[in-house]
Amino acid sequence: MSSIDLSGKVAVVTGSGRGLGLAYAHALAAHGASVVVNDVDEAVAEAAVKSIEEAGGRAVAEVVPVGSSEAAERLVNRAVEEFGRLDVLVTNAGILRDKVLWKMTDEDFDAVITTHLKGTFTCARAAAVRMREQGEGGSLILVGSPAGQRGNFGQTNYAAAKAGIAAMTRTWSMELGRANITVNAIVPVAATAMTETIPAFAPYIEAMRGGEPLPDFLRKGEGFGTPEDCAALVPFLASEAARGVTGQCVGIGGDKVALWSHPQEIRAAYADGGWTPGALADAWPTSLGAELQSVGIPAPKFPEA
Repeated sequence: MSSIDLSGKVAVVTGSGRGLGLAYAHALAAHGASVVVNDVDEAVAEAAVKSIEEAGGRAVAEVVPVGSSEAAERLVNRAVEEFGRLDVLVTNAGILRDKVLWKMTDEDFDAVITTHLKGTFTCARAAAVRMREQGEGGSLILVGSPAGQRGNFGQTNYAAAKAGIAAMTRTWSMELGRANITVNAIVPVAATAMTETIPAFAPYIEAMRGGEPLPDFLRKGEGFGTPEDCAALVPFLASEAARGVTGQCVGIGGDKVALWSHPQEIRAAYADGGWTPGALADAWPTSLGAELQSVGIPAPKFPEA
């Protein structure tokens, strides 16, 4: 088995006070990286740092809400001031303001876009500037979601932000390739405060917290597990073992890891001289219309009682 060694590397993990972000920070520290923990709650951030240090890792806290350029600069500067450099950025910070389209306010939309999409942009930009100055490459690990890949009911703002993150992953992998900076998105699925609100998952998550393992149909069939299950992907993508991996969206959860496809044309039709609306109507059912794509995150498949 290959050994992943991040000794000497420095990482910033946004939104890492709890949940998936904390699991990412712990995983990076466990493999030798020094970590800047970020959260909006000082007590939560300091508790996260303490837990990493107690496990033998090195970490400091930077308490700031992600979104602005100033916040991004603070995070990068903290890494450099404390540990001398920056090698890895994980953009995990996020919030939810779920509502259907006709009930979603400007404030609901803007808050999610600011944290997820703009926060990813500002932090990645600041990190890229620093990594290019260092001249030794680096890793940007952006956090996506199945909602950004397929859409999700009631999540206009969140799905749009996560879809944008997938697009930025592909774009930045091209722009930063010459600087030896890899850019990938992870698409985690785990038992968190967000997923435990899904009624079908709730009893299994409750049982897991009581010490029972999640059943195989969740861990394998749905790729659904703990935050720690998702965390393995982060040290790998930050390591030399993944130096040739860039521009990819990689899903992980439970016992499953998966590569998401990029959007691409799947069927085409042609008309000499171009199309008219009537010609489209005539041809549609037996051409493009024969292969329309589904939307939404597939419902979990639970065993019959």
